[in-house]
Amino acid sequence: MLDSLSLSSSLTLFFIMLIASGLSGLLFLHPRVPLSFIRIHIGIVSLPPLVALFALINTSVNGNVGPWYVDSLAWLMVFFVLAIGLIIQRFSVRYLMGDRSYRKYFMLFTFTTGVASITWLSGDLRLMVISWGATLIGLTFLIRLNRGWKVADEAAKVSARLFTLSWFALLIAMIWLFVVTGQWQLSLALTNEHLAQLGQWERTGINLLIVLAVIIPAAQWPFHRWLIESVVAPTPVSAIMHAGLVNAGGIMLTRLSPLFNGDIASMVLLILASISVLIGSGISLVQVDYKRQLVGSTIGQMGFMLVQCALGAYIAAIIHLVLHGLFKATLFLLAGSAVRRYEVSSRINERSAYLWVLAGRTLALLVGVAFWLTAPGDGYQLISALILGWSLSVSWTQLVAFGQGRIGRIAGLIFLGGSAIIYFIIHNLFYEWLHTTVFQGVQPPMFVVIIVVGLLLIGSTIGSWASRNRSSVSYSVLYLWLIRLGEAKTKSVESHPNYLKQLFLSQGGNK
Repeated sequence: MLDSLSLSSSLTLFFIMLIASGLSGLLFLHPRVPLSFIRIHIGIVSLPPLVALFALINTSVNGNVGPWYVDSLAWLMVFFVLAIGLIIQRFSVRYLMGDRSYRKYFMLFTFTTGVASITWLSGDLRLMVISWGATLIGLTFLIRLNRGWKVADEAAKVSARLFTLSWFALLIAMIWLFVVTGQWQLSLALTNEHLAQLGQWERTGINLLIVLAVIIPAAQWPFHRWLIESVVAPTPVSAIMHAGLVNAGGIMLTRLSPLFNGDIASMVLLILASISVLIGSGISLVQVDYKRQLVGSTIGQMGFMLVQCALGAYIAAIIHLVLHGLFKATLFLLAGSAVRRYEVSSRINERSAYLWVLAGRTLALLVGVAFWLTAPGDGYQLISALILGWSLSVSWTQLVAFGQGRIGRIAGLIFLGGSAIIYFIIHNLFYEWLHTTVFQGVQPPMFVVIIVVGLLLIGSTIGSWASRNRSSVSYSVLYLWLIRLGEAKTKSVESHPNYLKQLFLSQGGNK
């Protein structure tokens, strides 16, 4: 009884603070409210994530409270979305000062993060669908913030079309699930008793619709176009996409994980996500525009997150989406200082560096094999071993092999070891929070996992060969193909932002 009261009081306090944030954003829209009010608004916006953090730390009981389902995963995602939103709004106070959409930006931003947090607290399938649709609408309006600029307007149209397809896929899937199970409540619809009512074709159909619904916001191939177009949005908007919006697929699949049993939908998700890992990585390597590099990286990283989901490693996917969201949002906010002068170190060409690179690759191979052998029958362990070995090899090369002499290599080793320790601490903390609330899914057949590993290995091999044969025709074809994949449509490109000229003329600048 006390636990129920605690859940109810935490939710009540949270929604009071969330409503206050929304009202503050609406009040700031009024032109008579001074711009200095934004400081008060930021203070009010900081209250909901504080309540969510308190609930995450102190609530150990899961359960339904009316239309809400409260557990550690829900509070973690709410805190994640709103905390990043708070940081970005605080960053935007000066960054967007003078923009004609300044007031509207903070209102839309508060609305979008607010309804996104409601999505992950929803225990009712109808409420989840409605709040997720509102989140996509808010994101579309943020992309279209400078609507007088035809490029931003075109980007918003591309996003809106794909978001509509995604939302209708989720809507149909949830209605179909209700028709079969007779339950709108999430925790009841996903019980073994109700899931047993699903025929194989019904489960596969629902799962395929859910896969379609999640790969579009995650910008997975062949639906990655909207994220590429969205780089015309203000940089803080690109940053907030990583707070439970672009990476929402991992959360949604985790919530609906009892539905997935390693069927055709899981295989489709695994293959599409693997292709997206390769395409996204390629785009990030060939683009010269910094924001497009980050977008390509996001496509690849979201692909890997969905690979984790397809293999049933939902806790790993949640850890990935949170850490990647924090990292990528930070990179977007630092985009203004990305252009700087680099000097090539003369020590990189030392002969000893080759021996250090060789040592790093050997170590990476041994660590990867050892990691895989701990659970040779686990498909996720196989892919994890591949990623772990590759990551260790790259990190070793950059931090140790190419370090500045003995001191530089020692510093690289210390940094590498420290990063590994911090990661394991974070991993254990997340596991403690989530292991009782996150369902461990069934993996696809091992042959599918082997196909995916083969795709990743072939892709990395082609990339490595192409980088060493830059004068070949094949390299040119691959390079230009990736460039084309990472470029916006022709009508979404404008050599000069004409809306600035029109604004200048409308204010009497032609006199």
